[in-house]
Amino acid sequence: MANVSIDVQATPNPNALKFVLDRPSTGGAPRSFRSPEEAADDPMGRSLLAVAGVESIFMTANFISVTKSVDAQWEHLVPEVTRAIEAGFTG
Repeated sequence: MANVSIDVQATPNPNALKFVLDRPSTGGAPRSFRSPEEAADDPMGRSLLAVAGVESIFMTANFISVTKSVDAQWEHLVPEVTRAIEAGFTG
């Protein structure tokens, strides 16, 4: 599968960013996770929640919204979240 294109966009919440993809983020219904346990059956969810500083994710249509902890810094999280998303589409 070709590399996924990801466009990172700000949201009104400074602790959340929207990762817009060039393809659907889910194979069906929207999904939301706040813990690795909630994402146990979702490889992408588990991978994103494994990134230190990520508190929750919401996946729907062609984007993934990622909310970080107050102490985490986007400059460190964006590359890690991007890698986790890319890995989710390459296997």
